[in-house]
Amino acid sequence: MSRYPILPALALAACEPSPSYLRPSGYVGDRQAALGWVLLLIAAFVIVVVSALVIAAVYHRRPAASGSMRATGGLRWIVVGGVAIPAAILLATMVYSMVVLAQTARASTAPALTVQVTGHRWWWEVRYPGTESSEVVTGANEIHIPVGVPVKLELSTGDVIHSFWIPQLAGKTDLIPGQRNLAWIEADRPGSYRGQCAEYCGLQHAHMMITVVAQPRGEFTRWLAAQRQPATAPTDGEALVGRDLFVRSACSLCHTVRGTEAGGILGPDLTHVGSRRMIAAGTLSNTPGNLTGWIENPQASKPGVIMPAIPFQPNQLHAVVTYLRALE
Repeated sequence: MSRYPILPALALAACEPSPSYLRPSGYVGDRQAALGWVLLLIAAFVIVVVSALVIAAVYHRRPAASGSMRATGGLRWIVVGGVAIPAAILLATMVYSMVVLAQTARASTAPALTVQVTGHRWWWEVRYPGTESSEVVTGANEIHIPVGVPVKLELSTGDVIHSFWIPQLAGKTDLIPGQRNLAWIEADRPGSYRGQCAEYCGLQHAHMMITVVAQPRGEFTRWLAAQRQPATAPTDGEALVGRDLFVRSACSLCHTVRGTEAGGILGPDLTHVGSRRMIAAGTLSNTPGNLTGWIENPQASKPGVIMPAIPFQPNQLHAVVTYLRALE
């Protein structure tokens, strides 16, 4: 286990594309990025003009016998340059911003998929509702969506204020206690889009990441069908031992594994944890070593996290990790 908990996350970030809104994808991301560029260009133009006027004023030599301000046109400069032109620029900027906000406030077509996202300290619960209980899928820290399909997000929080932000797909939407906010995203190409909680929510705010995985429609359909299945029953002897240890330990008081007696709701659903790329809300890659260290001492990677250390013996810990890795 690393002595420096932040290094695994930094190493992963160095290997992934930057989650910048300057590299947008989808209807919302494209329009918000265009708005950002327009505002940047307007601001740059204003800075250049004002700087030029200041420099001109510093080096301008006034005639020895100048007339009144009205006679020399000074008042006209104030009215035109200080009132009329800035007012026109601000009005045009406001109108354009309102048009973009109106365009991105709702989907261009009716969303074909709804995903419920709940922020917790410090992880994201992701739920795909269904008409029947067998169709409901609950995961953590990963949102899978089909490419080219508008997806409605129902955002809420289980504790404090959080802010949901996937820079390449959409702007920030706050998660307010006692309130459900709506947003929507759409990706126009397959890929992984990294996001982050954008509202300071406590000690591990910086390690509260989320990933949107955009997949071709057929691939997404297969993924969703697989996620609706209960946990695969282990056939390996060590995995069987790990399952029994998991169910009988404190793990089952906080985590759910569908198809077993584990039914806790305080922590992430682990039914298909083996298929996830990351654990601890994007802090660690999902490898046997990281998973072992996380169970043994979560405070080493994420100080202040609510998850306690589980006092397994080394052989017991290895069996539990073998079982969890098999949950794909």
